[in-house]
Amino acid sequence: MSTIAVIDYDMGNLHSVCKGLEKAGAVPKITDSPTEIEKADAVILPGVGSFDPAVQHLRSRHLETPIKQVIASGKPFLGICLGLQILFESSEEGKEPGLGIFPGKVRRFKSEPGLTIPQMGWNQLELTQPQHLLWSEIGSQPWVYFVHSYYVDPIESQVKAATVTHGHQTVTAAVGQNNLMAVQFHPEKSSTIGLKILSNFVSKVIPQHLAFAV
Repeated sequence: MSTIAVIDYDMGNLHSVCKGLEKAGAVPKITDSPTEIEKADAVILPGVGSFDPAVQHLRSRHLETPIKQVIASGKPFLGICLGLQILFESSEEGKEPGLGIFPGKVRRFKSEPGLTIPQMGWNQLELTQPQHLLWSEIGSQPWVYFVHSYYVDPIESQVKAATVTHGHQTVTAAVGQNNLMAVQFHPEKSSTIGLKILSNFVSKVIPQHLAFAV
């Protein structure tokens, strides 16, 4: 079985993510050890909370370099919610620099009449990379669960894997580039569709795992 490191930096609902991975056939390992992150077949960076504390916690645990090394190595990597946002350069939510994996900024939803901020609940994705591995067999406009007041604004539009419309604002809901994937919504809270998305991620891991086992 494939081992997936779930990074622990005190900013995520780790156990819900792990349950979803177990149902998808993977072996999740909650860890903040750079060595265990390096040894894993794939890595997930979850996150719930605010931008500045998140990057501060990562850096205090000396995890910034291991995360960048894992991504550069080509191993499958999935960011979830805040774990998507801190992959960008900066955020309107705080002053700390992000990891800068993706050029761009995290922005707050603009207020408009009748708009609820944060966006909390189910919404439909518009798939802008419809052939992306994560979206295999989930339909063209799947419903997923969001809880967020901020969204990522990539400079390079081609990395957008999905968008979502909240009020009159259409924003990035997922990014994808080679081995690196990240989503603003919570797949672990998105019922059957979310479980399928996690299963699709696991399916990218298993061939590598088996190849090393041969």
